[in-house]
Amino acid sequence: MMSAVELENLRKTFTLSRGWGLNRIHKEIVAVDDISLSVPAGQAIAFIGPNGAGKSTTIKMLTGILHPTSGTAKLLGLNPWQNRRELAYKMGVVFGQRSQLWYHLPPRDTLELLARIYSLERQEYIKRRDVLVERFDLAPFWNIPVRKLSLGQRMRAEVAASLLHAPRILFLDEPTIGLDVIARQELRDLIQEWNSNEGITIFLTSHDAGDIERVAQRVVVINHGRVVLDDKVSAMRRQYLGSKILSVRFHNSTPEITLPGVTLLKKSEYALKLEVNTRITPIEAVMNHILQAGSVADIAIEDPPLEEVIAHIYSQANPSEGVTTG
Repeated sequence: MMSAVELENLRKTFTLSRGWGLNRIHKEIVAVDDISLSVPAGQAIAFIGPNGAGKSTTIKMLTGILHPTSGTAKLLGLNPWQNRRELAYKMGVVFGQRSQLWYHLPPRDTLELLARIYSLERQEYIKRRDVLVERFDLAPFWNIPVRKLSLGQRMRAEVAASLLHAPRILFLDEPTIGLDVIARQELRDLIQEWNSNEGITIFLTSHDAGDIERVAQRVVVINHGRVVLDDKVSAMRRQYLGSKILSVRFHNSTPEITLPGVTLLKKSEYALKLEVNTRITPIEAVMNHILQAGSVADIAIEDPPLEEVIAHIYSQANPSEGVTTG
């Protein structure tokens, strides 16, 4: 299978200078430390780590924005910084905090402009546009200026716009940040569908464990610029995502909940927040117990913060010991 991404001993350092004149001190900062990685075409990969781990620097080298200090990188068989213009027609990029949509124009005008930027044939554009409008449900806000859209609507339009020119690889940086639960799930399903049906390679960075579980097949965790885990998401789920956060509101006073593997995180007169170790007690059993124990007004299940999952991974995988794989 052809590789969409090939990294070999990729390294990027920056020089930090402090002071003035003879007292000026130069310090080398290693942002990416000899990363080697191969991503097959059509795979959905989550590339995660804490702030400052080297994620953004790696992506900037893959998209040709930065040149590495040493090592090699290939994106769809091409050198990203030498063939940046050619690769622009083969990749899509979505940044959760930055928009490619024209703020005062409706999505339909943005897609019209992008069709000309990418030199799409008119009939090809119309066919592609109609598919995207239908699958991403853009019709209700197709003619509404972007500034008036909800965040969920804007992100659907962002991803649709990035797919207009039929890229072979899609970079997603925090695509669901700030979205509500329903909007997050809808966007995840659409991304997963495009990966499955069109074979587009997905390169995802996110701080949301739900994004990783539902979109990616493989997870790569980096710390201090080095890969500390490279494994299937299913394996990471079994090993590191064994707990859920359960928030419950009651109509009456909160009952006592005592079950194996269930830890009380917070309690008030009408609400409970619990951490459930699903390896000990399944989440369904906990919910049934709660429903029988009191009159429930609302109940919500969340994944633990990804920072906790990553911290757990780091505690078991010392970067100096190399890559942990399954």
